[in-house]
Amino acid sequence: MQSLHARYPFLAAAREAVEAAAVDLGEVVATEEAVTGRALERVKSAITEGTVGEPHRRTRVELLSYPVARVLVSLVDEHVCTRKYASAEAATARERFTAEFETTTEFKSTQSERIELRDLLVEFDLASAVHEAETGYWVDVGAYLELAADQRGDRWRLVNRPLADGRVRIATDDLHVLLKQAIRHRVAEGLPFDVPDVIADELDAEVEQLREVLADLDLTREIDTVVPEMFPPCMQSLLDQVQKGEHLEHHSRFAIAAFLTSIGMTTDEIVDLFQVNPGFGEEATRYQVDHIRGDTSPTEYSTPACSTMMSYGDCVNKDDLCERISHPMGYYEQKLDDAEDDELVDWREENGGDDAGEEADA
Repeated sequence: MQSLHARYPFLAAAREAVEAAAVDLGEVVATEEAVTGRALERVKSAITEGTVGEPHRRTRVELLSYPVARVLVSLVDEHVCTRKYASAEAATARERFTAEFETTTEFKSTQSERIELRDLLVEFDLASAVHEAETGYWVDVGAYLELAADQRGDRWRLVNRPLADGRVRIATDDLHVLLKQAIRHRVAEGLPFDVPDVIADELDAEVEQLREVLADLDLTREIDTVVPEMFPPCMQSLLDQVQKGEHLEHHSRFAIAAFLTSIGMTTDEIVDLFQVNPGFGEEATRYQVDHIRGDTSPTEYSTPACSTMMSYGDCVNKDDLCERISHPMGYYEQKLDDAEDDELVDWREENGGDDAGEEADA
C-alpha cells in the first residue's frame, strides 16, 4: 500500500489497493485497534476541528482508517456528522495537494509518491474541462456550475466571472477550491450506508463516543440564516406560543431564546420578536438573551439537545426528519442544506433587519 493512497484515500486507486489486498473490514475492526482508533480520531476531529487529524505513521493504518471512518459515519447516521466528515476530508486533502503542487524539487526522486494537478483532474473527469490560461485557468461552464454551487459569496456567481466561449475564468486558488468540492462530493457519495451487524457490534463504543461529541457540540456556529418555516417543529411551536402571547415555562423560554441566538439573531431582534408576549418584559428578555450568548456570563449556552427537549415536554409535532436527528440545530441545518436558494429568504430581510443582513454577509 502506497503512502500516496494513505494521503488521498478517496482515490479510485486507493480503493483498488484495499480490494486487491483482500482486506476484511470485519476482521480489521475486531483485531486492529490502531486502525479503529485512528478512524475514530478521523471522525471526531472532523466534527470538532474541521480536519481529520494527524496521519498515522503506519501507511496501512492510515489507509484502512478511511473505510472504517466511513463505517462509523454511517452508523452514527446524523446529517451533520456526514457533512462535517466529508468537508474535513476534503479540506485536509486540499492542504496536502496544494503543498505538493507547489513543490518543485523536493519530490523529484519520489515522483510516484507525489500527486500532480493532472492526476486530480483525471480522477474527477475534469481533464477536458480545465484549460490553462496565461494566469489561472478557464473552466467549462458546466463543470464550474456543478462544483461552485455550494460556494458562498458573490465572487462565485457566474455573472461576476469572466466568461468566453462557454468557459469561466478562475484563479489557481479557485481551481483548488473546486477540486476540494469534487473531493467532498466523492467522500459524501454513498453515505450513510447499511453496515453488517458483525461490524456494527464491534464499533458500539466508538459510535457512542461520537454521538456524545455531537450532543455536546455547538452545532450553530456556522448558521446565520433565519427562516422560521424551516425551524424544527419544537421551535416552531415555541415561537408560535410566544407570538400568541401564551405563557412559557422557564425551560421553554430558555430553549427558544438559545435557538434564536444560535442562528444569528441579535438581542435587539429577539426582544422585538418577543415584545408581543406579555410574559416577556423587555428588560428580563434582554438580560436572559445576553446571558445565554455569554455577554453577561462566563458561558455561551447552546440550544438544548432533542433528549433535553423531550425530558421537559417541549418536543412536539415530530416529523420524519426528527426521527433521524438528535439536535434541533441538526434539524435546522439539514433543512437549510436541502432548500433551494429561492426558499432561503431571511426573516430579517423581510422585516427590515438591515444590520442583521450585513452581519450575516460578513
